[in-house]
Amino acid sequence: MRFLPINLNALLVELDNLEQTLALLASLKNEPIAGVEELVPAARTILISWRPTACSRADLVREISQRDVSARAQRGGTLIEIPVHYNGEDLADVAQLLGITPEEVIRRHTGSEYTVAFTGFAPGFAYLSGGHPSFNVPRRSTPRTRIPAGAVGLAGTFSGVYPQASPGGWQIIGVTPTAMWDLARDVPALLQPGYRVRFVNIATISIAEEAVFTGARGQKQLDTLPPQGPTPDLGSAALEIQSPGLQTLFQDLGRSGQAGQGVSASGAMDQAALKAANRLVGNASNSACLETASGGLRLRSRGDTVVAVTGADAPLTVTSANGTHWQAERYQPVALADGDTLAIGQPQAGIRTYLAVRGGFAVPPVLGSCSTDTLAHVGPPPLAVGDVLPIRPVHHGAVVGLREEPPADLPTTQEVVTLDVVLGPRTDWFTAESIERLRSQLWQVTPQSNRVGLRLAGEVALERAVPDELPSEGTAWGAIQVPPSGQPVLFLADHPLTGGYPVIGCVATYHLNRAGQIPVNAWVRFNPIRDFEPSTAVARDTASPTEH
Repeated sequence: MRFLPINLNALLVELDNLEQTLALLASLKNEPIAGVEELVPAARTILISWRPTACSRADLVREISQRDVSARAQRGGTLIEIPVHYNGEDLADVAQLLGITPEEVIRRHTGSEYTVAFTGFAPGFAYLSGGHPSFNVPRRSTPRTRIPAGAVGLAGTFSGVYPQASPGGWQIIGVTPTAMWDLARDVPALLQPGYRVRFVNIATISIAEEAVFTGARGQKQLDTLPPQGPTPDLGSAALEIQSPGLQTLFQDLGRSGQAGQGVSASGAMDQAALKAANRLVGNASNSACLETASGGLRLRSRGDTVVAVTGADAPLTVTSANGTHWQAERYQPVALADGDTLAIGQPQAGIRTYLAVRGGFAVPPVLGSCSTDTLAHVGPPPLAVGDVLPIRPVHHGAVVGLREEPPADLPTTQEVVTLDVVLGPRTDWFTAESIERLRSQLWQVTPQSNRVGLRLAGEVALERAVPDELPSEGTAWGAIQVPPSGQPVLFLADHPLTGGYPVIGCVATYHLNRAGQIPVNAWVRFNPIRDFEPSTAVARDTASPTEH
């Protein structure tokens, strides 16, 4: 097994094959290592994130190296049968690739029992191994821009079912009415790692059997996922959205621990700013705030409220009910009377601002978090004009904080933003010239950037030394992934859980908040650092708050 660097709190364990990967995953789940927070398995790798304060990288590597990966992982006892209409657009092409008839493709696909090896790509998307030995089908040369929910596909040696409509390059052989992802279930993802799966040809079952399938498991696919959790406590005050700006979302510290369902953490892009806003109004640091990009948010107070705005350097204007205007300050509590309006202007530095309200927003969590994941469509929808946001009652003992110092180095378009980078895990997939170019060349943030990632453009593209297709593997917040164009994408909070393009490096953990504040058209320079022990990173993180 190989240990490849990801970041100061994450590494990638590379093994020889899927069987070893599943064996190591089972070992790490049965005998957990203290401090390990997330395991993201893939075809031949496991991405491991840990708390540097709980264990060192050296201890983690030593412990994992002693695990037995020769034993075959035990399959779970749960069997899921999935009915399929075998009418996919690529059925005939797959048959031609394999040199058999479409009917034989169907017979082989339904004649095998599969195992959920790992999840990723989208919530509820499971990679199914163990199909007929002849199934080794390349992805489409040109991915489709939209594949419908329930599409059953083949890629390489895996089978899978798209849980929601999305782009994709798998060969589609059919469609199922069974919902792969449904928040109405106790466990939203139908397929969990280790489950056994069998596909059933709907054309061969009776009407009564089809009704059982579609009635028990064929819930309507949800494009907008509803909140989950108990009804929140409501106070008498609220905030009314008069203008949401470009995009305003609920965000907290994210929903870690959901990798088994194919869900990444998401969360605030500048977590230091979110925590500061909550401290200022006396909330717990992980309470939900409003995250808005590029200004334009305007809201009116219903009842007396106390808010705080942090993050980007944007002007704040308060207008009273009688029309009086005054400027409020960032990074200090702001008292709003009934009818007062607060407006956030265009940032002069940074791009994202955070608004917390004393008591906290009464928004129910989805999978343990109020964050909106814009890629996975998990969490509350973006806010719109007229939305009224109830506020929870203030808990006894909650103390409004004093003014905090705003960061002095927020990114702007007028100066180059330097980000420290840990090289790996796939630097060996690139030429030596490209690794040097990553450091020496300036990269501009393009308008196609969003919460999923910063799309960067450089004068000269990065070139690969290895032209092979990389099996899907876990990706981390801050990963610099390089698609075939050679123009890198810097993954941010809503990045996909797994990816199939090589990652040349990852922005150091202490610069992730800074990366989340980089505006469009800014210039970025990457500064590779020597990969050092996580304890060093923790000390730097504590000593240099301005680096957040």
